[in-house]
Amino acid sequence: MDYKRILVTAALPYANGPIHIGHLAGCYLPADIYVRYQKAQKRDVKFVCGSDEHGVPITIRARKEGVTPQDVVDKYHAMIKDSFAQMGVSFDIYSRTSSATHRETSQAFFKKLYDEGVFEERETEQFFDEEANVFLADRYIVGTCPVCGNDNAYGDQCEKCGSSLSPEQLKNPRSALSNAIPVKRKTKHWYFPLNKYEGFLNEWIVQGKKDEWKSNVYGQCKSWLDNGLQPRAMTRDSNWGVPVPLPDADGKVLYVWFDAPIGYISATKDLTPMWSDYWQKEDTKLVHFIGKDNIVFHCIIFPAMLYAHGGYVLPDNVPANEFLNIEGDKVSTSRNWAVWVHEYLQDFPEQQDVLRYVLCANAPEAKDNDFTWKDFQDRNNSELVAIFGNFVNRTFVLMHKLCNGRVPQLHQDVMDDADRYITLMIKEAKDLVEANLEKYKFRDALYEVMDLARKGNKYMQDKQPWIVAKSLEENPDNQKSIDNCLHLCLQLTANLAILANPFMPFTVKKMLHMMKVVDKMLEWENAGRIDLLKVNYPLRAPELLFKKIEDEQVKEQVEKLHNAGTAAQAPAAETVEEPKHNPVKPEIVYDDFARLDLRVGTILTAEKVEKADKLLKLELDMGFEKRTVVSGIAMHFRPEDIIGKQVTVVANLAPRKMRGIESNGMILMAEDKDGKLIFVSPVENTAPGSEVR
Repeated sequence: MDYKRILVTAALPYANGPIHIGHLAGCYLPADIYVRYQKAQKRDVKFVCGSDEHGVPITIRARKEGVTPQDVVDKYHAMIKDSFAQMGVSFDIYSRTSSATHRETSQAFFKKLYDEGVFEERETEQFFDEEANVFLADRYIVGTCPVCGNDNAYGDQCEKCGSSLSPEQLKNPRSALSNAIPVKRKTKHWYFPLNKYEGFLNEWIVQGKKDEWKSNVYGQCKSWLDNGLQPRAMTRDSNWGVPVPLPDADGKVLYVWFDAPIGYISATKDLTPMWSDYWQKEDTKLVHFIGKDNIVFHCIIFPAMLYAHGGYVLPDNVPANEFLNIEGDKVSTSRNWAVWVHEYLQDFPEQQDVLRYVLCANAPEAKDNDFTWKDFQDRNNSELVAIFGNFVNRTFVLMHKLCNGRVPQLHQDVMDDADRYITLMIKEAKDLVEANLEKYKFRDALYEVMDLARKGNKYMQDKQPWIVAKSLEENPDNQKSIDNCLHLCLQLTANLAILANPFMPFTVKKMLHMMKVVDKMLEWENAGRIDLLKVNYPLRAPELLFKKIEDEQVKEQVEKLHNAGTAAQAPAAETVEEPKHNPVKPEIVYDDFARLDLRVGTILTAEKVEKADKLLKLELDMGFEKRTVVSGIAMHFRPEDIIGKQVTVVANLAPRKMRGIESNGMILMAEDKDGKLIFVSPVENTAPGSEVR
């Protein structure tokens, strides 16, 4: 079918904590690559997402932290949205399920199904906390795991051994809210009869999608259908969520997996008044990007809901990825065994594309894959630096050296087999990348991009224009051979920019600057051409696209991961006290400490860094000079409140750029048990520049 428009959704991240690289690899990066490609094709495509802000874990965290659920979701919605933006994930809208539009949309959806008699009303017994006077969802019940003996297992899962549980299986169950022993009480809920839609789902999936969907997606759906579907409750007892729009439903909200996928619809409503075109016209291609743990909701439950409601398109494809493990172990947020995106951005500023590249090259498309910091380093150094970056840099250096900094002419009369071959490879690369992207094979598509850079390196190495240049005095006609080589290398560079843009948009932006061309060149129809850069057009000097990652950086990240995991070993249950401090770092000798030059500085000016919520740009009086330092303290201090404050500065720290500002030093801060930052300052005012010993 020829589709007129494409609607792409990415799974709504849960606003209960920051996002980690497993989230990126699972669905957000492949979705972004796909959307960037479709936009380069000049197709009508919308990319929607938003924070999932309802459900039990949010209320648990709110109680634990002594704040409201709204406080929790506001905090993490902002953090998640910022992480996506900094990583270049190009949503057309990033919405949230606590919005008024979402409430209205999900309630109207529920009410239509209710009015048409779709739901089955049932009274069941559920656990109840008599002290807190609330029904308890499974996550609110803790007890001893029958499998491993963990005393703080949840009623749905043991975080220590990973076993799936039910509250009835726990030994010595207790309420996570009050520590009271839960009792059973009757409650009423509305069930969606999935069993009545088995025929529709079998015909749609088994007969219609077997050859179109990924085998892991189809296989999981087929297993569910073969085992038979059961009615599923679409309401819950809670005061946090979308209220059930019925007069006899006080204290009840929509089940989070009923309202969350409707968040795609409400986000589209907030994006465009033409939202119904993308949801209700048959010539729309709907694609859900998700992780494998969400397959059943997006391939069985949500399509059945849409079918029961009527008037909505069904997903054309659901290209779910498997899980990404970290250093050989399963990602666990409770154990803090994760690489958090916001921390990566702090530790590797302006290296978003390195992570994008590594996660795509190692994507868990068909099976679980493993992220290691050593592989991260190897792929950066041996592929991005040594192949892609090296080719572009050599091309520009030689163009400036041998062709006066301008695009040389292509001389047809001296073209040889190598010239014709590389021309053919440029054209072929477009077809290979395109074919893989259309089939959601992002890892294979990225391989073809890098392979074109490899072929460019080999072509240049075989041609050796720097050697040919040594014979120009004896044979001036050799300039034509040099011109042809560098002309084709420059055209290959322009093609690399087009083909790499869905994967590495920040790098491509640098390449466009070097080539002095505008974004329009990145339109997909231009790929495969060898006339993108006009003859005699002056190009800018080269700038390095990537830099090597050193062993010490890898070592630091591995230690950081293990230290964080060790610090988080205590189960996150209500009755367990959190660690009062982080573990002491590995022992050092005096000479290590003596290398630090700590000085007192006085803050002269402070201002927020544009588009960086966490950063302040500070001007410090160091006694012997004034110095600019960029510090991640903007969430803790207002700029006007810290003018004149004396601070301790690491004065001999190597400069580094943050958001385009060179930071010369680092301010020492203390962090209390609540995460509040405190300046490490002299007790009494002292002369700026004084050494701290």
